[in-house]
Amino acid sequence: MVRNALLPTTVVGSYPQPDWLIDRERLRTMVPRVPVPDHWRVPADLLEAACDDATLLAIRDMERAGIDIVTDGEVRRESYSNRFATSVDGIDVEDPAIIQGRANRQVRVPRIIGPIRRPEEVEVRSVRFLKENTDRMVKITMPGPFTMSRQAKDEFYNDEEALAMDFAAALNEELKKLKAAGADIIQLDEPWLQTQAEAARRFGVKAIDRALEGVAGPTAIHLCFGYSQFVGDKSGGYVFLEELADSTVDQVSVETAQPRLDLSVLDGLSNKALILGVLDLGTAEIDTPEAVADRIRAAVNRFGAERVIPAPDCGMKYFDRDVAFGKLKALADGAAIVRRELAG
Repeated sequence: MVRNALLPTTVVGSYPQPDWLIDRERLRTMVPRVPVPDHWRVPADLLEAACDDATLLAIRDMERAGIDIVTDGEVRRESYSNRFATSVDGIDVEDPAIIQGRANRQVRVPRIIGPIRRPEEVEVRSVRFLKENTDRMVKITMPGPFTMSRQAKDEFYNDEEALAMDFAAALNEELKKLKAAGADIIQLDEPWLQTQAEAARRFGVKAIDRALEGVAGPTAIHLCFGYSQFVGDKSGGYVFLEELADSTVDQVSVETAQPRLDLSVLDGLSNKALILGVLDLGTAEIDTPEAVADRIRAAVNRFGAERVIPAPDCGMKYFDRDVAFGKLKALADGAAIVRRELAG
């Protein structure tokens, strides 16, 4: 159920995990690319049940805040990408490689040692659990194939496009199962399109379209500059964006609040709905509903209300829970202000 068909609010994906579930202080030092089981505070045999409880907290916070399209908060994940990316065959996470990450840090990543294949379901139960515990429209977020291919050290393919396309094929199998399990919206997170735009222009859209092949919409793609906790300066603007006009994806999610994005850069995406970041995640200060309304109003005036889906700039997992909730409440209240004006 969508409570507000006009300007429906959503989250980009992640929500803060409780301190009793995961070591948040350690988590704040990295975005894991390989499994880090010692980050969890709960024994392995109790972890799934604990994640169920923490997921319920995330869902209820989104509902109480007034969010229209909810996710599971990615509570079961150590990072947005590593839960699925390390579930496939063809990788070695026991002896990881070291590469340069997006924030110019040394990062431990899986080594690609064989063909990428999906051996089992990964997030199907997550979707079913989410559907069973809310009456709102639900979205599941998954790492995109281009990004997964850049977060690994290839020691098998020696062909970066072939690697991305095999990640896309494996992901496609999962996405079809997620849709069958009840996902209303499927979103791919592709921050590395922005980081490595030259390679992205060669095969990024091709990989995305392969991942979404035969997957019923709505589908979305999120591009960002990175978590604000690790990337402070977002003033450079997007270097890969209009290329998505030719993709099969229905919605494009971008940061606009913290980077003070000139909305004209989105004019080339006239065939897409726009998930617009209107919460500034560069600060723990809670945005006012009026400031949120101003950002939404500017987008509505340029693109029309029917194309605008207000959201945070990015994932919120690194914020304290009270801050994340306060920001989501401001998001819902700000959207309500603009809806009243439009109804007027």
